[in-house]
This record gives sequence, C-alpha cells and structure tokens, in this order.
Amino acid sequence: MNDDSLIINIITIISTAFGAMIGYLFGGWGVLINLLLILVIVDWLTGWAVAWTNGELKSHKGYYGIMRKIIIFLMVTVAHFIDQVLGNQGYFQDAVIFFYMANELLSIIENAGRMGLPVPKAFRKALEILETKSGEEESIHHEPK
Repeated sequence: MNDDSLIINIITIISTAFGAMIGYLFGGWGVLINLLLILVIVDWLTGWAVAWTNGELKSHKGYYGIMRKIIIFLMVTVAHFIDQVLGNQGYFQDAVIFFYMANELLSIIENAGRMGLPVPKAFRKALEILETKSGEEESIHHEPK
C-alpha cells in the first residue's frame, strides 16, 4: 500500500465514522439541521463583526459564543433522543430546531441593525413563521452578547 492509498483509507474511515456519529446523534443530517448550522455560523460571524466594529472584540466572549453554539446542537441531540423514547418521529426535534433557527435569525437581524444595515421585511416574516413552527412565540428572546 502506498502513501496515497493510506491517506485515502484514513480519510474514508474518518468520514464514515463522522457520518455514523451524525446519524446517531441527530437521526441523520437533513435540511433543517443544515439551515440551523448556516444560521449559527452567520450569527457567530455577524456577532463577531459587530464586536469588532464597536471595539468590543474579546476572546473570552468569542469562546462563550462558540460554546453556546455547541450547546444548541447538544439540545438538538437531546431532542432527537426524546423523540426516540416517545416514538414521535422527529416532531420534538423539529420543534427544537425551529426554536433555535428563530433565535439565531433574530440575533442575525439584531446584529445587522447594530451595523446600520437595513433588514428586509422578508427576514422578519421568516422569523414569525419559525416562531410559529417552534410553538414558542412568546419565549423566543435573545440575550445580549
């Protein structure tokens, strides 16, 4: 076996293990989790941009923000296992994902506003829809970073 084959085998093993872990933790990787990941990344980046623009960029706040983002995905994992126990076919997990998508979108909208960007009404409408789908219209709020 040459070095290239070894590297390809290692990458294949790691990719397979990662895919199995995702399947186990989230019940698969669908469009909802994909959108949640995108929103989490965009929120982190826009929050970073706001902090940098305002001269408030601090590493401990950045680490705290990353930890919060990791916990979002841990909550989705817990919701997946609750669905497994209750036999809900993903309903609880979907509600949790919609909740966090709405929360992240709200934060992105707030960050855009802090940077002086106008926010399209379509984003606010999307936020309303996500809040409704999460079943948590009254409890979605964003704590300042």
